[in-house]
Amino acid sequence: MAFQKAVKGTILVGGGALATVLGLSQFAHYRRKQMNLAYVKAADCISEPVNREPPSREAQLLTLQNTSEFDILVIGGGATGSGCALDAVTRGLKTALVERDDFSSGTSSRSTKLIHGGVRYLQKAIMKLDIEQYRMVKEALHERANLLEIAPHLSAPLPIMLPVYKWWQLPYYWVGIKLYDLVAGSNCLKSSYVLSKSRALEHFPMLQKDKLVGAIVYYDGQHNDARMNLAIALTAARYGAATANYMEVVSLLKKTDPQTGKVHVSGARCKDVLTGQEFDVRAKCVINATGPFTDSVRKMDDKDAAAICQPSAGVHIVMPGYYSPESMGLLDPATSDGRVIFFLPWQKMTIAGTTDTPTDVTHHPIPSEEDINFILNEVRNYLSCDVEVGRGDVLAAWSGIRPLVTDPKSADTQSISRNHVVDISESGLITIAGGKWTTYRSMAEDTINAAVKTHNLKAGPSRTVGLFLQGGKDWSPTLYIRLVQDYGLESEVAQHLAATYGDKAFEVAKMASVTGKRWPIVGVRLVSEFPYIEAEVKYGIKEYACTAVDMISRRTRLAFLNVQAAEEALPRIVELMGRELNWDDYKKQEQLETARKFLYYEMGYKSRSEQLTDRSEISLLPSDIDRYKKRFHKFDADQKGFITIVDVQRVLESINVQMDENTLHEILNEVDLNKNGQVELNEFLQLMSAIQKGRVSGSRLAILMKTAEENLDRRVPIPVDRSCGGL
Repeated sequence: MAFQKAVKGTILVGGGALATVLGLSQFAHYRRKQMNLAYVKAADCISEPVNREPPSREAQLLTLQNTSEFDILVIGGGATGSGCALDAVTRGLKTALVERDDFSSGTSSRSTKLIHGGVRYLQKAIMKLDIEQYRMVKEALHERANLLEIAPHLSAPLPIMLPVYKWWQLPYYWVGIKLYDLVAGSNCLKSSYVLSKSRALEHFPMLQKDKLVGAIVYYDGQHNDARMNLAIALTAARYGAATANYMEVVSLLKKTDPQTGKVHVSGARCKDVLTGQEFDVRAKCVINATGPFTDSVRKMDDKDAAAICQPSAGVHIVMPGYYSPESMGLLDPATSDGRVIFFLPWQKMTIAGTTDTPTDVTHHPIPSEEDINFILNEVRNYLSCDVEVGRGDVLAAWSGIRPLVTDPKSADTQSISRNHVVDISESGLITIAGGKWTTYRSMAEDTINAAVKTHNLKAGPSRTVGLFLQGGKDWSPTLYIRLVQDYGLESEVAQHLAATYGDKAFEVAKMASVTGKRWPIVGVRLVSEFPYIEAEVKYGIKEYACTAVDMISRRTRLAFLNVQAAEEALPRIVELMGRELNWDDYKKQEQLETARKFLYYEMGYKSRSEQLTDRSEISLLPSDIDRYKKRFHKFDADQKGFITIVDVQRVLESINVQMDENTLHEILNEVDLNKNGQVELNEFLQLMSAIQKGRVSGSRLAILMKTAEENLDRRVPIPVDRSCGGL
């Protein structure tokens, strides 16, 4: 009864707000409808891509060198920069794009993986009667719908639960979420709804049930961010843009207009990071779309230019999939310090984040232990006490730098702009900064509109609304079935390929190696517990992958899902890339070391090593120490004080279990803290202590030794697959 009264009370609480937003929404809908009359949808008027497949990187470099002058040169290959290149080239402009690292190597691959309008921004818009915030949400919801349409293989609607623990909050949040639906209008994905306590626990059984009143479920979009960014860049390349990663802008070129005497930016001096070769790329208009590095390019143009970027670090962690339902996310609207935390299923794992702290601009942001523990503590607050949230369950962690900006043309230059900013310098350099992933397309449209107007370029209106991205046009939800039937792929692998490459998945399947098994027929996995296959490495090179880091983090997403699995796959990935790119042994070793350093610092592996070191404290009860010593001595029969691969093999042979020597070496190496090729008793006790404290989980050595002890007389096979591979 109380539940019904609370919901009915929302009519009184939200009536005025509903009427206000409805009026604004209808006005905005009318304006958009009038604007839409000015052009025909992209899908109806744009020609087919000039290239069936993106040209090779070598061909793109030749185009950059040999073209006398481009209309547009975009600096930056993130979502916004790639979006600018696609918008420009589809208008018929001669377009180039250069990126110092890899496409999506920065902020665009380190997001929360949501395509959303921003529930909290709408709340601020209503509470503060802020029309700018409202417009931003309205625009983002329109772009959300478009992105889900043009890349259906890489994106999908996701229900997100907002648990309610106080009765008065139920009508308050219900009104807010219903307003979110209302603002979306025809772009609403699915209508939000209220759940009782029992129904909420059915959908999210691991939720904290004490004092739970009910829950509200609303819908936003989710995507594979790095692959989405890559799809935008590849689509631009297919339409004729000269796009090249690992091309650094060393300086901007300038020339003086003989009629006016004004100095204009006329291109850039570029350096191939991989070979060291330098050459000039000339263009009528240069666009700065470098995200957190916005100010460094602005200062190339004018060394006295005021800084407009105020970088903020957002840390995310990845945990095992069992921490969340497979198709339901969670929103914590008010954390202990007032921030918002999302807890979302992604790629069969669980993402939790994000933090929001000031930071310095760097190419290699590192997730801090403080931020990781903050997120874990917030997760513990919302999960049942039956679910023990351990530090060791963190499989990967990363930090992304969000480029918050101030508008240089604003009277209040200290105020952070809530929306994106398009700035035009005196020399004609156009800077696009701020905004969010979801609105990359509209940001690109505004930027190219400014470029066309400022530099008198001949181009029509934007044609990217409704324009399918690479892999999206002929994708269908059942495409993976054809992959299974036509090529003999595992169902899980086929689903992964369809969801990653869309209608291009058949090209990857054609490259797949024969397994030599009855089933699957083709598709050799890079690592056993993930559906990534060796053929993706070969195909990734066609998608401009140049390094092992490109492959483990952005062509596949292994590094973002499980750093231990990524490290395990690295040698084979480097071998396959070396074969395709003609790397010598020195180059292969260099790639291995660089990729391991990337995993160690940027993807949270460093945090793992700090959870178990040779200085780790042993906090065990005397009875536990005796129990673990007995287990250890079953392997250390000679009472040496340490165990080696030979000792483990001897015990396994006694129970008729065979195990590959390389696998055994990997298992022992996880615990061999001083790296002397053996696991000492003290190291084993440190491991067991860390496991008890929750700092380490999924240790294969601990599982192997425990199972062997229990089954020495029963001859039961011992599982050695990574349980979670936590950090």
